[in-house]
Amino acid sequence: MFENLEDVKHRYEEIVENLTIPEVVSDIAKYRKLIREQGELEPVYRAYLAFRRAEASETDALTLLSREKDPELLELAKEELSEAKAQQAALTQELRLLLLPKDENDERNIVMEIRGGAGGEEAALFAASLYRMYQSYADRRGWRTELVSFNETGLGGLKEVVFIVNGTGAFSRLKYESGVHRVQRVPETESGGRIHTSTATVSVMPEAEEVDVEINPADVRMEVFRASGAGGQHINKTSSAVRLIHVPTGLVAECQEERSQLQNREKAMRLLRARLYEIEYTRKHEAEAQEKRSQLGTGDRSEKIRTYNFPQGRVTDHRIKLTLYSIEQVLNGDLDLLIDPLITADQAEKLSRSQ
Repeated sequence: MFENLEDVKHRYEEIVENLTIPEVVSDIAKYRKLIREQGELEPVYRAYLAFRRAEASETDALTLLSREKDPELLELAKEELSEAKAQQAALTQELRLLLLPKDENDERNIVMEIRGGAGGEEAALFAASLYRMYQSYADRRGWRTELVSFNETGLGGLKEVVFIVNGTGAFSRLKYESGVHRVQRVPETESGGRIHTSTATVSVMPEAEEVDVEINPADVRMEVFRASGAGGQHINKTSSAVRLIHVPTGLVAECQEERSQLQNREKAMRLLRARLYEIEYTRKHEAEAQEKRSQLGTGDRSEKIRTYNFPQGRVTDHRIKLTLYSIEQVLNGDLDLLIDPLITADQAEKLSRSQ
């Protein structure tokens, strides 16, 4: 591990030096690429330097213990030795985590889809609650959301909603949300006070760049139609909504949330590109996924991952058997209560596989 870390150290210092060269700074593409690489290497570089300092402290303490006779100085040397060893143990673990293979999609924006499942109107209302939860979470992290498609029911629920979350690392945290979310509560329309169980399905896809997925324009059929729902007179009088059909795969992507046909087409294309990328990525990595099936589940949208029980005020994540009695906090966007333990469990599993 430490031989590789010396390479990381040399590369990081080389990048820092290159970033002072005027020719590099003036080349925007090269400059951005180096800045991105520097950001990726910096946590490893700093942890490695801290480890080396702890090693030096241990050596100094051992030297002092072998030569010193003064009782007070010997006691200080013992304390320094103990502290240096503890720091090395902690930094070794940190470096192991930092050196774990990264998901190539972790830093990407995401496209998220939420659909009401079993439970009729109650499922649609739950889907709307999840949408608000993810919006609040994005706000907390300083991310920006863009609505792509929004299909509302008469009582304020959502049959489905598709939106983009723009933010560095969005996929690295929200990828754990894919699957079936279950809610147990007494609906407002239930006069007998009986608890109903409903579901909503969440899908999280990394947003693809144009260079990731090449789409032949001849393979895409575009249909335009009048947008429905709220939006004033404009939305009903013009055919601004766009539906894109990818003929070879049959995939459909549509958007009607923007005022212009051009803007709707651009968002629909982003959605279509993300769906095509997901298919290709899954195909390429299927063998690896079968070999290293995560304890956190498959990420399949048919897999039940979490239950929100309102009568008991609890949220249970079934993948890591974690139960929190803070349902309101979670639904108000404090999702790190669940995501941080999921990331820790995922890292622990990867560490066990790498040893």
